[in-house]
Amino acid sequence: MLTTLELKTNFTAGEVSSDLLGRSDLRAYSNGAAMLRNVLISPTGGVTRRPGLAHIEPLPGPGRLIPFAFNTQQTYLILLTGGAAKIYAGGVLEAEIAAPWTAAQVPQVAWTQSADTLLLTHPDVPPQKMLRLGIANWSLTQWNFFSENSAINQPYYKFVNASVTLTPSGTSGDITLTASAAIFTQEHEGARLRIGAKEVAITDYESPTVVSAATVQDLESAEPTIDWAEAAFSAARGWPTTTAFHQDRLVIGGSRDLPNRLFFSKSGDLFNFDMGEGLDDEAISFSLLSDQVNAIRGVFSGPHLQVFTSGAEWMVTGAPLTPSSIQVTRQTQVGSLTDRYVPPIAVDGATLFAARSGRDLREFIYTDVEQAYRSTDLALLSRHIIADPVDQAYDPLERILYMVRADGKIAALTVYRAEGVSAWTLLETDGAARAVAVVDNQVYVLTERAGGHALEQFDAALSTDAALTGAVAEPVDAWTGLQHLEGREVAVVADGAPVPGQTVRGGALTLDAPAANVQIGLPFTHIVEPLPPAQSGAAGAGRRIRPVEVILRVQDTAALCVDTGRGLRDVPLRRIGAAHPLLDAGPQAVTGDVEIRAYGWHHRGPRPLWRIEQNTPLPFTLLSAATVVEVSGG
Repeated sequence: MLTTLELKTNFTAGEVSSDLLGRSDLRAYSNGAAMLRNVLISPTGGVTRRPGLAHIEPLPGPGRLIPFAFNTQQTYLILLTGGAAKIYAGGVLEAEIAAPWTAAQVPQVAWTQSADTLLLTHPDVPPQKMLRLGIANWSLTQWNFFSENSAINQPYYKFVNASVTLTPSGTSGDITLTASAAIFTQEHEGARLRIGAKEVAITDYESPTVVSAATVQDLESAEPTIDWAEAAFSAARGWPTTTAFHQDRLVIGGSRDLPNRLFFSKSGDLFNFDMGEGLDDEAISFSLLSDQVNAIRGVFSGPHLQVFTSGAEWMVTGAPLTPSSIQVTRQTQVGSLTDRYVPPIAVDGATLFAARSGRDLREFIYTDVEQAYRSTDLALLSRHIIADPVDQAYDPLERILYMVRADGKIAALTVYRAEGVSAWTLLETDGAARAVAVVDNQVYVLTERAGGHALEQFDAALSTDAALTGAVAEPVDAWTGLQHLEGREVAVVADGAPVPGQTVRGGALTLDAPAANVQIGLPFTHIVEPLPPAQSGAAGAGRRIRPVEVILRVQDTAALCVDTGRGLRDVPLRRIGAAHPLLDAGPQAVTGDVEIRAYGWHHRGPRPLWRIEQNTPLPFTLLSAATVVEVSGG
């Protein structure tokens, strides 16, 4: 009989795939877990029950959450829904304005911000500019490119064969334009053409080959010419897909009909795309050419301009960027999602982006040795955690990236590159998460529960979801204002102690005993399950083992429910230094070692030595675990 000690000092590898059950030689095995649900991993390695979700307000339907930081003191959350944009300050609705996107279009909206301006793009909707004009004063209007002498300095492009000619009926005033091929549609009305170096505005569609137009500038000739182009962005050709600010230029990445083309504004003149004579400060435009059409899905300003496309990742360089110095190089060939916009996020000098496969989160980072970017898979050991990402946001204070999945669960990644920490857990709620955003280190979630939508916020003071709190001077038993939980069985924490759950009726519930402070919300369960013992050494494969004692080192923990071989049971916590060891005066958070007897012989295999599972709405943090194990002789 051999007695060994199985020691687990941290969870910095997070929940790992079952594919690793045979790889106990990896560091990720000793630092990983078989299951981590509704817990977050600190960079130092401990696991903590995730914060609850505070209910802010019901919403009319699905939407998208966008952070907006004017400065460190003035930060906002923007909620896009079908036909509207809501602006929140500190979780309180400040303004609501009309918006041009339908509910079906909202997932494809991309954005970038500079100071008090937020630019929003969608390939089927004219690009919009949201301005913060003052407290509770916001506007949302269509972009206006720089205009000079009635001419608009917007990008132009010849979408049709180079040999197609246009023949003006005159050089000024109201004219007709006749094309040598069928190129016009009804949507061309209102669009502009550039013939030679002069502009005309289409006023009426006559046929696929003929349109009426008004000259903005007198034409040089009425002869047929191949020297013409049309506005790159219009109802006929689609609108910008994504955008970013880089080196004092506005960068537009792709459009519906020009999916792989980049446009750079003039330096210091963000809405002026006049290419002029190719001087250093003038606009730039080119396509990303490779063996396939790479539709641009995101542009990101980092050490270089990073371009994320449907099939590859590109680097655009130039110090500074000028028409003569600019260079574009394909770096990796992973690809980004195409069915919706999931924003790339900067973390510790790397850019994290959701891969086209829907199963990867990639770290796009420049290496000085190779003088190029590499794309590392951060979900390699936790492939089952990533499934169809639809949104993501990063909390720099806690160093946690939240990735919302299509099934409504949230994959949470604790990432700390300097310490080599990359740890995944999975967060679940009664219902589904649909969008996430981080504003001034506050994490907001758009949820869907029982067919209704709501705006909620992670709150470390809460241990339930869709939660509301109440406080009164004199204890009462009746609590109202719970309409968003109508008909739901809720968890209640009254004066710091859990009480039996009840069902909300008529937006209210009555407690068995009066309380002065309550938290009422939906319960959730957290789970911590380690990997089976490693198959090595004296405690190798084929031997029978018997856990004798499990010692859990906890911190600020008020409830603990553990299975050490005979099913889940509540463990009485001991208050360190207390005159009486048992906490019989109500739950109190304790810190220290909890010793739990374990039972039962079993053969080595996929069975863990212990498992924590509880839905008690009280604080829980596990720092490490030690298990005393007896091993049979064979």
